[in-house]
Amino acid sequence: MAHIPYGYHILNGRAVVDEEKAEQLNALFKAYVAGAALRAAAESVGIMLSHSSIGKLLRNQKYLGTGFYPQIIDKATFEAAEVERMKRVRALGRIYKYEDSEELKGVKHSFKIGKIAQKYDDPFKQAEYAYSLIESEEVNE
Repeated sequence: MAHIPYGYHILNGRAVVDEEKAEQLNALFKAYVAGAALRAAAESVGIMLSHSSIGKLLRNQKYLGTGFYPQIIDKATFEAAEVERMKRVRALGRIYKYEDSEELKGVKHSFKIGKIAQKYDDPFKQAEYAYSLIESEEVNE
């Protein structure tokens, strides 16, 4: 297995809860839901990870239990943490909506590439050359 989530270890081919880390995870979720900042909540329970890694812990659904991983976090606490996370994301303006441009809606393109006639030893030069051969055109349907 490439990666075992924080709070588990493998014993005889099965995922087993690491009780010490599971306690840290439960405390992390509770501190975060109670209003502690992400990094502060983690550090207060002895989890020393990067901001993004801590965020991934809070979103890891394996903690709810799967066929392989035993449950560490109860569903209510997990959902409360997600509600709190989304509340903070909205408050900080970190929700981005990508909308299709009106002028490009319904426009389809056709791409083709010419025959590659030159070979370069430098892979960057070869890529630049190959990309220069790509032709695009709008397709009217």
